[in-house]
Parts: sequence; structure tokens; C-alpha cells
Amino acid sequence: MKNSFNWFNSLSRESDEQLMLRVGTGSDSAFEELYRRYARRLQGFFFRQLGGDEEAAADATHDTFLRLFEARDRYVEGRDFATWLFTIAYNLCRNRYRRNAYEADFLATLDAEPVSTEEIEIEMDRETLHQALANVLDNLPPPLRLLFSLRYEEELSVPQIASVLDIPQGTVKSRLHKTMQIIRQELSQFKV
Repeated sequence: MKNSFNWFNSLSRESDEQLMLRVGTGSDSAFEELYRRYARRLQGFFFRQLGGDEEAAADATHDTFLRLFEARDRYVEGRDFATWLFTIAYNLCRNRYRRNAYEADFLATLDAEPVSTEEIEIEMDRETLHQALANVLDNLPPPLRLLFSLRYEEELSVPQIASVLDIPQGTVKSRLHKTMQIIRQELSQFKV
């Protein structure tokens, strides 16, 4: 029992990238450790991106890890694991978005709109604001909900998001700004 604990403890101290290299050599325990680290985050990500559907989020999480395992020999040493994993996750979402045929039309109009740098301060009861924000996020178009989730929930940087979505960093910034404008507008009733 002590040996298995030491093995687990050893894996828990390794970086995501080190674990992924172990997965590439066939380590099931390294794969399990990555799953332990990321499954909950991914499920939350998918829950938000797939309209609050718990079953779809669970299926997408499973599919992401399946794809990760299938692509284990294509992982490049030195590549940021979280970026690679969320690229796989985003591609699953993007395939779903394509089926809806909504994304292309929306993004074309979004990219054509000018952006401003207006900031709004919101002060109110934390719980009420949290619920109001959750409602706004649930009603955001999928591409903007995805950006918000990657940036503010998964805490990926703008360059990481650009890599995941395969778009220029300027486009990420522009769309994030547009997302925040929509959120501010929807929450404007809470301004003091």
C-alpha cells in the first residue's frame, strides 16, 4: 500500500506536461492524474458552452479525454498542456456550433461592429449579481460564451486563447471587449 501511495504522490508533484509525456509512453496512472486534475474544469467549461446541459457536458468531457488519449503520441514536448487540452475541447464545441450554422453569421456581424473602451462599475449584493451574470452568460451567443469562459473561468491568457481558437490575438481582444459590452449592457440596471 505504501508503494502505491508513493507512486501517486510522485505523480501529483509532476507538471501537466511531464504527465502527458508519460501518457505518451503508455502510463495509465499519468493519464488518470491528468483526468483528476482537469475533468471537473472541462465539465464546467462544457456545461457553460453547451447551454447548461449536464449530460452533454459529461459526454464532451469524456470525448475530450478520449481524443487526448488517441493523440498522445502527437503531443509535443514543451507545449503548454492546458492550451493543448482546451484546443481539443474547443474543437469539440466548434463542431457542435457548425451544426447550428449560427456561428458564421454571428461572427461576421460581430467583427464588423466597432468597439469602444467604456467601463462600467457595478455595485450590488454579491449573490444577486452572481445570479444576474449567470443568466446573461447563459444567453450569450456560443462564440462569446466560449471566449468569456476561456478567459475568465479557465483563466487562459489572450495568446493562449488565440492559439486554442486559431485566431489573431487582436480578434480575441476585440471579441472579449464586445462580450464585456454585452454583459455591461445587460447588467446596466445594477449600476449605482
